[in-house]
Order: sequence, then C-alpha cells, then structure tokens
Amino acid sequence: MTITVDAIYENGILRLSDPLPFEEQQRVSVTVEPKYNWVQETAGILGWKGSPELAERFALDADLDYPPPA
Repeated sequence: MTITVDAIYENGILRLSDPLPFEEQQRVSVTVEPKYNWVQETAGILGWKGSPELAERFALDADLDYPPPA
C-alpha cells in the first residue's frame, strides 16, 4: 500500500498533516520530495525560455496582474 501525505518540516521533524493508518511500531519505508509551488510545477509547459526566477516573478508579482486591481 502506498500513501501520500503532506507534511511540514520544522525543527528537524516532519509533522504530518493527517494521521497514518499503521499499527504502532510497524516498520515503513519513507521517501521525501520537496513540494513545489504551482509556478515551479508547471514550468516548461508553454516553452518558456527564460529563467525560473523570472517566470515566478511574472506569475506571482501583484503589480503584473491583469486586469489591474480596481
């Protein structure tokens, strides 16, 4: 059985967002991957040739929103 859960790493400990359905002392194997924001996850879909940093600025900078806030 494979389960994917979200967690937050703080002070050297992974804090899971949900409890796991395992028995106490049950041995498990853990693989950890960093979670990226949507800009990083979708980079390359449109054939962007610029840097990831510039794409993130375009995507997240409120001053570049269209239409401009009222």
